[in-house]
Amino acid sequence: MNTSGGRWQNFQANFTKYAGKIAANKLLLTLRDSFIIVAATSMIAGFAIMIQNVFVDPTNGLIFGKQGFGLGRMIAGSWSAWEKSGLFNGLTSTGNLIGLVSNGSLNTFAVLLVVIFSHTFSRKYFPKSKEHMTSVLYALGAFFICMPWKFQYTPADSKKAIDILNYMDTTFFGTKGVFAALLISGFAVWIYNKILQRNITIKMPDSVPPAVARSFESLIPGVCTMGVFIILTGISTTFTGETMPELLLTLLQKPALAISGTGLFAFVLQTTWSLLQWFGIHPTSIWGPIFGLTWNINDTQNMLGQAHHIFSTLFMNSSTVAAGSCSVSPVLALMLFSKRVAAKKISKIALMPAIFNISEPITFGLPIILNPLYFIPWLVAQPLAFYIGYFFIKIGFIAPIVNNVPWTVPTLISGLLYTGSINGLIVQAVIVIVTTAIYIPFIKVDNKLNPDVEKKTVVDAAKQELAK
Repeated sequence: MNTSGGRWQNFQANFTKYAGKIAANKLLLTLRDSFIIVAATSMIAGFAIMIQNVFVDPTNGLIFGKQGFGLGRMIAGSWSAWEKSGLFNGLTSTGNLIGLVSNGSLNTFAVLLVVIFSHTFSRKYFPKSKEHMTSVLYALGAFFICMPWKFQYTPADSKKAIDILNYMDTTFFGTKGVFAALLISGFAVWIYNKILQRNITIKMPDSVPPAVARSFESLIPGVCTMGVFIILTGISTTFTGETMPELLLTLLQKPALAISGTGLFAFVLQTTWSLLQWFGIHPTSIWGPIFGLTWNINDTQNMLGQAHHIFSTLFMNSSTVAAGSCSVSPVLALMLFSKRVAAKKISKIALMPAIFNISEPITFGLPIILNPLYFIPWLVAQPLAFYIGYFFIKIGFIAPIVNNVPWTVPTLISGLLYTGSINGLIVQAVIVIVTTAIYIPFIKVDNKLNPDVEKKTVVDAAKQELAK
């Protein structure tokens, strides 16, 4: 018994140690921080698209559309009259204007990533640099040097594609250019700063203003950096017929997205997510960079209508985090079935945060983290919630998630907004019921193993007094 306990403690210590080292890796932190910052613009665009799809869309929206409350038909008397009404046209125009938000965020995702990643990379790897924004400028220059400056276009009245020369293929500004944005900008920052560190620069007299001096100081490293990417572009196009972004898309991004679209990837992600949380390690610190290169791309493509991926961070949030599998479910189970005074008090305190999908009060307060009694329900609840959502998409009850909803929106309401349909609310209700039920047997075991001894002693003493 002692031996197994010692093995468990060693496993726990080693797992926490190595997972902590991975989470603290400088490159992973750089990637995570970059994606978090860029995600701010994606969230704004996602929120705008949600308003467009759920509230403004006169055809399929939740308020006016056929799939929702059907207010359009009620206003106009029939669907055909609604489609000819001025309000219908006004809502359509409004929706188109709201959709323009995507042009400044989702459609330029890779360009924004170049700026943020190169700046973050420079700060973390070259903290002594006098001006990190100069690194950003040369990273942007390198990215545009490597971009495809031609593409094929098929006119509406023709079946044959024609080559468009001397115009940039702007599709690589979006999700197609993510891997290129990271690798090219990171390499550009590294080259520039390494040359700068060797003092291969133009030195200006002390009388020259610092800003001007730094500009001249950056010239030789900058020219060398740009020159490297001109050479690399020449090599790439000569030997492969593709520019570097096209080549990276073929060799890296497409295989990564293909792997991330498999059931095995989703299963590993969901189970390790719960496992890391149980050990007190925030899963985003490890999975965040991987999301940025895989499921976040799926999010963007779904929101832009370019694809209909089932597996995405939007879907994970809608089926697990926002569905309350980590917050609402354990709190409800404790409130309804726990007989322990302390557990009930904690569940009451944790209820309000849980409504907004904040799980820390219950996971650290009960605690669930590092508590062997709740290991199984905690490990099972999230993957089960994920696959319940997956089942309802596969049978066509709800569509793949395209609306970006803040994860703190309360359960059930978020289901309505994520899907733009009452069916999303029903799916989240099923998830809450099922994942709450998982905790019940373990709470009953907890009641037996950890009874309120003090309360029982008081009751027994009172009974003895009455007997006398």
